[in-house]
Amino acid sequence: MEKTILITGATDGIGLETARVLASGDHHILLHGRNPARLKATHEALSTLTPDTTIDIVEADLSRLDAVEEMAAYITRHYDRLDVLINNAGVYRSTPVRTVDGLDIRFAVNTIAPYLLTNRLLPLLGPTARVLNVSSAAQSPVHLEALSGAIELSDGHAYAQSKLALTMWSVQMGRTVAESGPMVLAINPGSMLGSKMVKEAFGVDGADIGIGADILCRGALSDEFAHATGQYYDNDRGTFASPHPDALDETKSKRLTQRIEEIVTRKPGALRR
Repeated sequence: MEKTILITGATDGIGLETARVLASGDHHILLHGRNPARLKATHEALSTLTPDTTIDIVEADLSRLDAVEEMAAYITRHYDRLDVLINNAGVYRSTPVRTVDGLDIRFAVNTIAPYLLTNRLLPLLGPTARVLNVSSAAQSPVHLEALSGAIELSDGHAYAQSKLALTMWSVQMGRTVAESGPMVLAINPGSMLGSKMVKEAFGVDGADIGIGADILCRGALSDEFAHATGQYYDNDRGTFASPHPDALDETKSKRLTQRIEEIVTRKPGALRR
């Protein structure tokens, strides 16, 4: 059955490879990217490879809360359903670090944008739909003031905290929507895969990004993930596993989710310091 699938960060790395594989299966693919030229080139390349597949594009800078809102509104206007949302876009290092909303860009893109986008698109995500949040093996306890942009962290600490924060709200949302859907799953696609982010951060080529694309495609389509809501899949182990203990602490997860909700309900720029 054809699925309508949105992939954020789909112009390179794991996102691009995942889009390529899913497009070959005749699904309706919605590609997200930040750079209009790169997004157009990706669309043209995939359309040439899979001429019988419907591929659309949506441009948005996920470091901006207003842009995420606009993206969600655009998708809601143009689509009546969404079967799979893959929140893949991520940032490890960037200049400047601070966004227009006063947030650390790692938390903005890796944690807050996927939370906001998922919540705004919930009306399109039916009971059998799936939300896949690309996490990481790098997970560190979250400093809520860093999440809010009040203190600065190093690249590594900000990235690891942002990925645990993503995992925490994924598990929490999974609990909340367990009966009604969609399925919400955090996935570590594999450590040190050969994405642009890994090359920039660590100066190594990394492993085959197809490893990450394969697990995201399975998460999107395979029956083995149909009832995995609120869980964490560790592709380094090749199985469902326990995330960082904080993600299993309901009190901490609720507190973090509340803080994110406070951030996204403020006006753009309200957090700027």
